[in-house]
Amino acid sequence: MTGLSTLVQGAGPALLLVHGAGGSVQANYGPVLPALSRHFTVVAPDLPGSGRSPGGTRPLELEALADELVDVVTGAGHESFFVSGYSMGCAVAVTAAVRHPERVRGLVLSAPFVKLDAAARATSDRWAELLDGPPEELARFILAVMCSEQYLARLSPAQLEGLAELISASLPPGSPAHLELLTRIDLTGALPRITQPTLVIGASGDRLLSPDLGKEVAGLVPGSRYTDLPCGHAIAAESAGPWARLITDFLVSV
Repeated sequence: MTGLSTLVQGAGPALLLVHGAGGSVQANYGPVLPALSRHFTVVAPDLPGSGRSPGGTRPLELEALADELVDVVTGAGHESFFVSGYSMGCAVAVTAAVRHPERVRGLVLSAPFVKLDAAARATSDRWAELLDGPPEELARFILAVMCSEQYLARLSPAQLEGLAELISASLPPGSPAHLELLTRIDLTGALPRITQPTLVIGASGDRLLSPDLGKEVAGLVPGSRYTDLPCGHAIAAESAGPWARLITDFLVSV
């Protein structure tokens, strides 16, 4: 029995949502939940230490986390389902698809990576360092790396300050464990084993993870499709409508 806090809403085929490191269901998928729920029964757990999910006492392990999320969906009464992963959540989605091919019907991987490159690792390390400092400083850092330059340029100083305050007030206590797992992920061997229809979505203005990392993922998944959106890593904040349409249009065609 899983202890993860889970949102279940909507109607239709089941769709498991897996959020990213240092995020939550609401932070990473909130703006697209209404659109997705019109077509799918959305099953959206908060990872350990995010939202209302308790943190663990041991380091996170990708295989155990993937199995736990599969248990969440089957426990909600769905024998098979689609999976949408975002950022680090893509690694969980891929692992679930490889370990449970009889249950996972199709994948959408948004802002994914095979493993962190040197630039992304340096950013992750800086994020982890800032966890011990003032939350306001970390919030400004997160804004800078998660959002595209174009998006930030459209915001007023008051809007920027409001976003920073919102981030600093909602930093997940599980962030250290998430970021530690991030550094250990390597999907080189798993991606070629995916048998499900897969859409890979990159973010052309991503300043956290290079868009080239997403293209590398698509190149390793047999028969996958690749597309991108003109936004930063915070896809839900910058391109909610187009993102929801890409996810929906692909999965309803599977």
